[in-house]
Amino acid sequence: MTIINNTQYRKPLPGSNVDYYDTQEAVDAIKPGAYATLPYTSRVLAENLVRRCEPDMLTDALNQLIERKQDLDFPWYPARVVCHDILGQTALVDLAGLRDAIAAKGGDPAKVNPVVPTQLIVDHSLAVEHAGFDPDAFEKNRAIEDRRNDDRFHFINWTKTAFKNIDVIPPGNGIMHQINLEKMSPVIQNRDGIAFPDTLVGTDSHTPHVDALGVIAVGVGGLEAESVMLGRASYMRLPDIIGVELTGTRQPGITATDIVLAITEFLREQRVVSTYLEFYGEGADALTLGDRATISNMTPEFGATAAMFYIDDKTIDYLRLTGRDEEQIALVENYAKTAGLWSESLKTAKYERVLKFDLSSVGRNIAGPSNPHRRVSTSDLAKEGISGTVENEEGLMPDGACIIAAITSCTNTSNPRNVIAAGLLARNANAKGLMRKPWVKTSLAPGSKAVQSYLEEANLLPELEKLGFGIVGFACTTCNGMSGALDPVIQQEVIDRDLYATAVLSGNRNFDGRIHPYAKQAFLASPPLVVAYAIAGTIRFDIEKDSLGQDQNGNEITLKDLWPSDEEIDEVIKQSVKPEQFKKVYEPMFDLTVDYGEENDPLYNWREQSTYIRRPPYWEGALAGERTMTGMRALAVLGDNITTDHLSPSNAIMASSAAGEYLAKMNVPEEDFNSYATHRGDHLTAQRATFANPKLLNEMVRDENGEVKQGSYARIEPQGTHTRMWEAIETYMQRKQPLIIVAGADYGQGSSRDWAAKGVRLAGVEVIAAEGFERIHRTNLIGMGVLPLEFKPGTTRKTLNIDGSESFDVKGEPTPGATIDLVITRKNGEVLTVPMKCRLDTQEELSIYAAGGVLQRFAQDFLEATQSA
Repeated sequence: MTIINNTQYRKPLPGSNVDYYDTQEAVDAIKPGAYATLPYTSRVLAENLVRRCEPDMLTDALNQLIERKQDLDFPWYPARVVCHDILGQTALVDLAGLRDAIAAKGGDPAKVNPVVPTQLIVDHSLAVEHAGFDPDAFEKNRAIEDRRNDDRFHFINWTKTAFKNIDVIPPGNGIMHQINLEKMSPVIQNRDGIAFPDTLVGTDSHTPHVDALGVIAVGVGGLEAESVMLGRASYMRLPDIIGVELTGTRQPGITATDIVLAITEFLREQRVVSTYLEFYGEGADALTLGDRATISNMTPEFGATAAMFYIDDKTIDYLRLTGRDEEQIALVENYAKTAGLWSESLKTAKYERVLKFDLSSVGRNIAGPSNPHRRVSTSDLAKEGISGTVENEEGLMPDGACIIAAITSCTNTSNPRNVIAAGLLARNANAKGLMRKPWVKTSLAPGSKAVQSYLEEANLLPELEKLGFGIVGFACTTCNGMSGALDPVIQQEVIDRDLYATAVLSGNRNFDGRIHPYAKQAFLASPPLVVAYAIAGTIRFDIEKDSLGQDQNGNEITLKDLWPSDEEIDEVIKQSVKPEQFKKVYEPMFDLTVDYGEENDPLYNWREQSTYIRRPPYWEGALAGERTMTGMRALAVLGDNITTDHLSPSNAIMASSAAGEYLAKMNVPEEDFNSYATHRGDHLTAQRATFANPKLLNEMVRDENGEVKQGSYARIEPQGTHTRMWEAIETYMQRKQPLIIVAGADYGQGSSRDWAAKGVRLAGVEVIAAEGFERIHRTNLIGMGVLPLEFKPGTTRKTLNIDGSESFDVKGEPTPGATIDLVITRKNGEVLTVPMKCRLDTQEELSIYAAGGVLQRFAQDFLEATQSA
């Protein structure tokens, strides 16, 4: 094998004043002609290795990519880390706690800083307390956000000057992913005179939004992000890289939302979990960058890790449209064409697996209830049992009442075609005298202030406002479960009549219990369909056929009478979406000069009574001790598709919940309980959210008919006492009882929520035994020192007849991919030994697990390095 080193491949980039690393030459030095066959993902990973990998590892690491081997780890060094305020703040709380721990051991806390450039955007904290039919909704919601989050924002403001290498975008400016797409990603970095592909990890599962730009952007948990921030390589093995050829052209009137919901269903069926997808073909070439971003944003709903598009003329057009500097645009095109990242250069790429999807097959769709991949054609609503004739008493809400209709989420508001389509449909509805139903809480929450600018330019914002879709904030809002309180009268009617109430939103998630506690189910839809459902007022409505009302002449109005043509949408975009709008928004936003001063204390002065920010406990008590993995009791026995929303919900805190009772004891007024998500910097509040989802089905708790009881319930063993989950956790914590969770397939789907791992670890959980794990949650578990074990094919909790009365021991040494035994002792004394696969997949994961978690690993390494220096 040819031995190569890094420096020989650094060369001047033709036609520029910067250098680059000639990755093609490096790869072809090992195997002539190999670079031409590599997928886009492998080419970017190879460049990262040539530029950053230790010389003695480089040849072997590149050979992994060339030969498509997946048996060895290689390092990946993302160029930056992007965080939203929930996980970003939680990560920085962890780093502040780490500084305290370092100081207590005699180390210098000021030296604990992110090594990798880190960007934090405050976008997850705003709740829609005032709806879009209130003309002052934005200002009122922002005032409430500031009041409720004073402790959090005090801490975040401290981090600006306390830590080096962190940029903070304050609240009220937009959504992390949309800002990343429209401004933050340069596509090609230029640092210290070297050009290289932009890459990043982000503390949100929808970070792949910018994959649409050809940027490898991976969603990770807060714990993995902390590791990358602190300069540790993110070790990986070559993922399965699947080519997805898009053929055909979309039908008239079909939005990118319709396309992505159909693709989500298709890819879930194709089992693409943890893969990297690369979209190409004539269909992909024809998609706008906004359409591509809508697809890439939904990557976690596919179950995939990334959803890449190649760099091409559409990329360049978009960079120019969003006001990027011409010199930067020229660098992107020059580098992509030189380094083989331009679309034309990828025609020779080879994939072990290729999927084909015909865009012309897509009709109008919604998704739901409860799962983004549960697509339903709007032409089949009656057949699917969603729509139907409903008798409605005068003055009462109908069955299936749509109590929330929200144009929300970067998934769709970063796509001008989707937003403009909603505005045009609203205009057409207003012209015909249609109105939203009075029980529908409507809102428009764009992910960027540029959206407001082009809606105003097109004179469509007043049309949306007239139907109740005024701007309530520039933040995640309803998509993140921050839909705010309902009108008390409407809420009481839902309760009194036990009404089947629903939500319709242009978001990316509709998991049970996520959108609102009183919205029993939720449906995903395109922005114009959200407007239509606000007019209909119920999900029990055939949106394609039923009458939305009558015009001035008594003629019935249906959806086709309101839907704008593609030509009109494109013309409005051409006339109204302009580069200067993006420049006006982003140039002042990114004037981020910071005066670090001379007297900044590197240690945070913790507010002892705070329910938002508290010194983390990860170096204390049980978490600092050995994990015994003997005599474990089951905290829960769960089915398939358990999401991180089940494990640690993000929605509003109810007064009757364990967290609500705790906040009341802390003298927090109920109207300021806020969401579970906002309290994740305080472990005393956040751990009370563990398994607090009202839709949880813990198979250990059954009613008198033997049916699993829905709700946040547990059974304390060996007594067999049924109780609320938090009381069970408290009991086990007092007993210092080690715990296990037993589950089905795809455990940990959904958001990249580190508290889904932190909560169970603080409860005393040492092992998760499941049929399979979603990637991000598995790494979060390891980052908290929890051992993931996977049942061998054909073995499940059901074949083993596990009912939660058993005790469990783990026998064997956890090492990557090893088979170790789960020893089950039944109540009657029978002992069963079950071989399990250890899901510590890399040596780096083993190193983190052995130390007890990410923070413990860093603390040990930091102290060893400083003491030996």
